[in-house]
Amino acid sequence: MTRSRLFVLARSLTFLASVCAPALVHAADLLPPPPPPPPPPPVDVGGGWYLRGDVGASVYTSPKYSVAKAPDTVFFNESQSGGFFAGVGVGYQVNSYFRGDVTGEFRSNELRLSSYNDFSSDCGCTSGRNFNQTSGHYTSGLVLVNGYFELGTWFGATPFFGGGVGVAFNHFSGFTDSGVTNFYAPYAYNQPTSPGYFKARTTESLAWALHAGVAFDVAQNLKVEFAYRYVNLGQAKTGSLTCLDAGGGCDSAVVKAKNLEAHEIKIGLRYLLGGPVLPLPPIYEPAPGPLVRKY
Repeated sequence: MTRSRLFVLARSLTFLASVCAPALVHAADLLPPPPPPPPPPPVDVGGGWYLRGDVGASVYTSPKYSVAKAPDTVFFNESQSGGFFAGVGVGYQVNSYFRGDVTGEFRSNELRLSSYNDFSSDCGCTSGRNFNQTSGHYTSGLVLVNGYFELGTWFGATPFFGGGVGVAFNHFSGFTDSGVTNFYAPYAYNQPTSPGYFKARTTESLAWALHAGVAFDVAQNLKVEFAYRYVNLGQAKTGSLTCLDAGGGCDSAVVKAKNLEAHEIKIGLRYLLGGPVLPLPPIYEPAPGPLVRKY
């Protein structure tokens, strides 16, 4: 290739570069601005905290009764009516498998029992058996600290089990006492005993419970529970007995009940306080204009 041809080729390449370069520069200047950064993730206000409310029915078993200063008293035909309870609480969902809460509730029912004790005079002249009918009202305030293990969610249902421990404030009130005395020979007849009433009394006692149930999602932040609970309320006692005829030396009698317990069915609602809050929209800034280059 001669020098003249090389010179012509070089001039042609130079001309093409001068024509195409401005077009390439302008094409780069007209590219759209980069997309804005993604918004921050939603903030969870309230965390895993929740509020709860419960109502239910109780079936009580017969506690063990005794009378102070009359250890030989035999109780029979004990009955404790079915009762109701209602309560509220606050709790925290630690993770998908564990939660805990503190609950307070009120419960009420009626007690009725029969008893007898044998007696004989110091001289052996008289002997017999006293029969008594005692009945009254039982109420209790119960505070429990509970923990629950959840077994995962299946078709919208979350089974769980757990336990709790706390204190029961057991209150006996309105207890009355009446009966009859059966004398043995030589006086074979019945005589009504002195009627009386027991003073009201509140007894604090250790309480504990076992839970099992299933929860269902009914709204974004609302769950409903159906559960069984066994609860042991400890012990309670009446105040001293006052005889209405102020005789018979019965003023020191006190009825004690141990192992107060119930099997319960309850329905509860849990409202979750935590929820996502959308971040504020970004401040508007106009997009930068295209770069202008001068040659």
